[in-house]
Amino acid sequence: MGLFSKAVMLLTALATAPSALAQPKELLIGALLPLTGPAAPIGIEERNGVQFAVDEVNAAGGAAGVPVRVIFDDSQGKPDQAVLSFNRMLDLHSVPVIITAYSSISLAIAPLATRREVLVVNPAAQTNKLEKASPFLINTIPLVNAEARVLARYAVDKIGKKAAIIYENAAAGIDGATDFRKYFEAVGGQIIAEEPVEFGQTNYRATLLKIAAAKPDFVYIAITQSQAAMADQIGQVANFPVGIGNTFSSPFFGFKSTEGWYQTGIQSGQLEPAKVSSFKEKLKVEEMGFFAREYYNATKIILKAAEALIASGRPVTGAALRDKIQEIKTFSSPVATITFEDNNASRPVEILQYRGDKRVLLEAVNPTR
Repeated sequence: MGLFSKAVMLLTALATAPSALAQPKELLIGALLPLTGPAAPIGIEERNGVQFAVDEVNAAGGAAGVPVRVIFDDSQGKPDQAVLSFNRMLDLHSVPVIITAYSSISLAIAPLATRREVLVVNPAAQTNKLEKASPFLINTIPLVNAEARVLARYAVDKIGKKAAIIYENAAAGIDGATDFRKYFEAVGGQIIAEEPVEFGQTNYRATLLKIAAAKPDFVYIAITQSQAAMADQIGQVANFPVGIGNTFSSPFFGFKSTEGWYQTGIQSGQLEPAKVSSFKEKLKVEEMGFFAREYYNATKIILKAAEALIASGRPVTGAALRDKIQEIKTFSSPVATITFEDNNASRPVEILQYRGDKRVLLEAVNPTR
């Protein structure tokens, strides 16, 4: 074989095979979370989950050998601020993927994600509008309607047939109330009172008194923040009915006034004890809660897809990450087994009751769409 032929073969191999030259020097992940304002306690828990996943991957040598860095920005829980932060993150850092929080935030940036072909990963927001908000938005958690179907059936069978609703006048709260009403009435229930509250509100006393006066069998509550303030005020209202809710009711747990309440929750397991201990020690927190686990798990999904792209010599872009996640399809971890149906996750829904210092599992249901 001549020198010319050997040179052609060498150039062809270099062009077609993965190469160290194809690897980025650094893999950037954006995280747009509410780090200040009324939703900050949840946003900080979410940030901890993302950071712990990134630190864990870097301690093991990076994503296919590439160091990972996460860039956090504060949405303040406000859509207009989120749009500014999204554009800033893209203009300054060109991140291929952004992890987000809250329905209104995800909906506000969805058109921008489509236009700029940046993958947006939603590990916790649940408004049904997210299902088709953008081809560049994926949801690692089932949406509100999945939980509402399960909860409405259980409520009629086990709790009562007359309900009141308190809902937040924002995307997730409106969807939660609408879906619960639809499914509850479809199985024989009746809504006898309904009260909206505003995002960021902290004084609920007038609303709570109206609901108590209606004397429902229970009240369905769909709010995404200030649960502690509401729980404290419920304790001051005589004969307040038992509360039920979906995943965002989790912060109601642990208060004397919410003993015996019910909630649905997306099935979310604990990490290995050693990892949980490491998380608590590293982040100086008392537990690895639901949002920390979900954001940890979503970050690991992104990193698994990125590793596959880097290992094959492909650029890590928003479109490539989305396609790789849908190609892998099922991601299993101690937190959850997540199967993506197009851009949306399918996972079991649990029914839990607050009893003392425990959330007791009553049922687990795998809802169909």
